[in-house]
Amino acid sequence: MGSKLKGKDLLKIGFPGDNSVNIALGLISRYKKKESKERILAELAELLHFPDQYIGDGIWGKVAEGLIAPVEVKFNELKVERSPFLIYGENEIDEQTKHQFYQSLKLPVSVQGALMPDAHYGYGLPIGGVLATKNAVIPYGVGVDIGCRMSMTIFDAPASFFNGRTHQLENLLSEHTKFGMYETHKVKHDHEVLESNLFREIPLLKKLHGKAYQQLGTSGGGNHFVEFGTVTITATDAGVPPGEYLGLLSHSGSRGLGAAIAKQYTQSAIKQCPLPRQVQHLAWLDLNTHDGQEYWKVMNLAGEYAKACHDDIHARLTKKLGLRMLMTIENHHNFAWEETVNGEACIVHRKGATPAGLGQMGIIPGSMTAPGFIVRGLGNEASINSASHGAGRLYSRSQCKGRFTKSEMMKTLADSDVSLIGGAVDECPMAYKNIHHVMGNQQELVETIGTFSPKIVRMDK
Repeated sequence: MGSKLKGKDLLKIGFPGDNSVNIALGLISRYKKKESKERILAELAELLHFPDQYIGDGIWGKVAEGLIAPVEVKFNELKVERSPFLIYGENEIDEQTKHQFYQSLKLPVSVQGALMPDAHYGYGLPIGGVLATKNAVIPYGVGVDIGCRMSMTIFDAPASFFNGRTHQLENLLSEHTKFGMYETHKVKHDHEVLESNLFREIPLLKKLHGKAYQQLGTSGGGNHFVEFGTVTITATDAGVPPGEYLGLLSHSGSRGLGAAIAKQYTQSAIKQCPLPRQVQHLAWLDLNTHDGQEYWKVMNLAGEYAKACHDDIHARLTKKLGLRMLMTIENHHNFAWEETVNGEACIVHRKGATPAGLGQMGIIPGSMTAPGFIVRGLGNEASINSASHGAGRLYSRSQCKGRFTKSEMMKTLADSDVSLIGGAVDECPMAYKNIHHVMGNQQELVETIGTFSPKIVRMDK
């Protein structure tokens, strides 16, 4: 079996005595366990003689890269000075979060940063952190839930559609939305994103294809939701006439697919990019390397998959409602983009922050009892064309469980005439910052063109 191969076997067929041996043995252990020793050695011999032909290969690409031009693994010291940055709403952001952000600005690859007014502590980059880097992508700068997004549909029905239909709409959310690790739709839908060649070329994605198919059109746990509410459009150039409409808003990401991608490539980054212990989760992948290019491809695929999940959710509910979609507004966070920052080509990470380029539309939600804001970006270069992704947490999940009760949460919801299906106390409205304060701290980043007020909220149990 392939697992019986040892380093000396690879040296005998001509492998150099460097890290390429360890990399090859690791790949054999992960992907070639069921193949014979002879077959694997024959494949490796061909790889040795023709490494150029294996560049970009899903299994052997990293070995080929090392054979052609060995990648040097070296310890990376932090810079003494921080890269340029701005913090929005600084007085409402705790010191631990700001310190975490400051550390990211000292990475050798950092170019510029910005911290949004909803910021709070996270892993790697803080939630609400924006960081531009030079030719490097940080998996934990993107986050675990790759491509997590907001998607809002405005229907051709007035807000009065709710009158007498609350129970009907509650049933629609209960029966036709699925949450958490185990709920899936009985009737599965296909989507073109599942036909991507990457699911055949990259072993990790090949193993995840079945799960991705099962989870298409579902939502995660935690703060993910699907909700009906009232959309109020105030601008005359928003794409639909000013007025009040029935709306549907969802928040979720790339599910198990994104989580598995984040885990594997973060581990690769930490091995390839040693950093001081306090910032090891900010390890990056050089985009000139095999792993860097591969992560970039699968990150983008995860983003497409997250969008496909939202599209499926909205299509299912739209069909059951029997209404017509007037407009969809969506924006995503937990992602990295290729953008120009101060005239320099950079990778811009937005972890819990959203793009706010000039004229770019988005939705910034508050909480279950607070309005979300429909916005247009103002293209502020100082914020790296970014804005917040929501209100941001005021209390952690564990703090909420010790501070608030379920009965307090339900009373707050009842006082605001909001119906909740599922949901836990760690997602209570009191857990979040005041969205009006957050929006007040980013007036130079976005303009408000409307609001979304939740009426019926569905979350994980």
